Amino acid sequence: MPALSRRDLLSVLTGLTAFGVGTAEAWAKSGKRSVSTPKPNKLPKPAKPVTKPAAQAKPKLVFLDPGHGGKDPGARGVRGTREKAVVMMIARLLQRELQAGGRYRVMLTRGNDSFVALRERVARAQAAKADLFLSLHADSHPDADVRGASVYTLSEDATDRETAALAARENRADGVVAGMRLAGKPDNVANTLVAMTQRGTVNDSRRLAETIVRTLSRNGVRLLPRSHRQAGFAVLTSPDIPAALVELGYLSNPQDEKLLTVRQHQAALARALRASVDAHFAAGAATRKA
Repeated sequence: MPALSRRDLLSVLTGLTAFGVGTAEAWAKSGKRSVSTPKPNKLPKPAKPVTKPAAQAKPKLVFLDPGHGGKDPGARGVRGTREKAVVMMIARLLQRELQAGGRYRVMLTRGNDSFVALRERVARAQAAKADLFLSLHADSHPDADVRGASVYTLSEDATDRETAALAARENRADGVVAGMRLAGKPDNVANTLVAMTQRGTVNDSRRLAETIVRTLSRNGVRLLPRSHRQAGFAVLTSPDIPAALVELGYLSNPQDEKLLTVRQHQAALARALRASVDAHFAAGAATRKA
C-alpha cells in the first residue's frame, strides 16, 4: 500500500473533524465540558392524612344553690354562725374547683347575700338549661349531739305531686318540658310524658346522691346514718335536671359548727363535691357508650 502523503493525511483528518470526530485536543476540550444528565422525575411527597381535630365536649353547666340568703338567714349555730354565710363560702370554693379544669361552667342561684324564692332558684337553672343542680345547706337539730352530713333527693310522694301539678300547669300554659310541647295533649297523655321525664331525672338524682355519699365518706367527712334521704324540697323539683341537696353538717352541734367555719375543712368539702360531680358525669358518659 502506497504511503499517504502529508496532503492526503490532512484531508483525512479534516473529513473526520467534519463528522464530529476531532483531534485529541478537541476531545480533551470536550471532556472539560460538563455533561448534563437528565434528573429523574421526583415523586410527589405523599399527602399527609387530614385529621379533623377531635371535637371538644361542651362544658357541662353546673348550677350551685347556696341556701337561704338576704332576709332568710337559715340555721344559726351555737356560736352565732349563720347558715347563709357558711354555704356561700363553700359554694364559692366549689365554683373555683369546678371551673379550674375547664370542664364545667358554673352559675349560682344567688351571687350575694340576697333572698331568692325557692321556685325561682329552680326556674333560673331551667332557663339556663343546667346539666346538674346542687343545693348546699347546713342543718340544725334540737339535739346538739346530732352531727354529720347527709344528701337529699326528691321523695316518691313529692315526685308524684310535682308530676301531676307540672303536667296540668304546663299543659294550660303551652309549656315545654324536656323538649316536649304539652299544649293540646289530653291530661292523661301530658301526665304520662311528664312522669316519664321526671322519673328518669329522679333516678339520675339518686345516683348523684349515692356518688356524693361515697365520695364524702372516702374523704373522711362524717355522715349521718342513712346518709341518702328523701324529702319534698322545692329546689329538687325540676323535671329534667338531676338535683341533690347536701346538708354539710349541723350548726347546732359545736364540733360541726367549728369545722364548717374552718377554711381548710370548707376547701376539703369543696374538693369532695367536685370529685362527686366528676364521678357523676363520668358514670353517665360510660352508660351512654355501653
